[in-house]
Amino acid sequence: METKSISLRGDPRFREVVVEKVGEEIFACYQCYKCSAGCPVSFAMDLLPHQVIRSVLFLQKDKVLSSRTIWICASCETCTTRCPNEIDIAKVMDVLRQMQRESGRPAYEPKVPLFHAVFLDSIKRSGRIHELSMLRTYFFRSGDVREKLKTGEWKNDVKLGLKMFLRGKLKVIPSRCEGIKEVRKIFERAKEDKRI
Repeated sequence: METKSISLRGDPRFREVVVEKVGEEIFACYQCYKCSAGCPVSFAMDLLPHQVIRSVLFLQKDKVLSSRTIWICASCETCTTRCPNEIDIAKVMDVLRQMQRESGRPAYEPKVPLFHAVFLDSIKRSGRIHELSMLRTYFFRSGDVREKLKTGEWKNDVKLGLKMFLRGKLKVIPSRCEGIKEVRKIFERAKEDKRI
């Protein structure tokens, strides 16, 4: 029986950088698939969580950083909880997203990093999330407004938004938190550490 050899060509520093940023070894992964079996969004992934870890170990930087998985991951930490070797797989995904953004290449799912940026901008402005302004900004910057107008999907969004507004779940004017200065300091520190 013929066996396929696995190529270890690629960026030799890739694995070391991931391990360094995650702050723990990932070599303990023995591909038991528990992380993938428990992942609630695995149906939408092109690489399952255990395959991401395997690809990192085999120096397949391009494969991992161009995957949809790192952006689909909900960071729910189910994979981390299920791992028998206590590998923080959710943190690995976070590190890979960060590395992908630093690479300057467009993300496979470009709307996810855009949503992330809009979410953080909303918190930076008022110290907490303001859903209406955040969604307005997101829909215009992502181009979803044009798409929703074409398909008529906007009607469902308006109905849902109206229900939430009538129940007091959506505020027209954003409320400011008392600790806004502290929140902004956190953002400044994160920017210095290149975390955002």
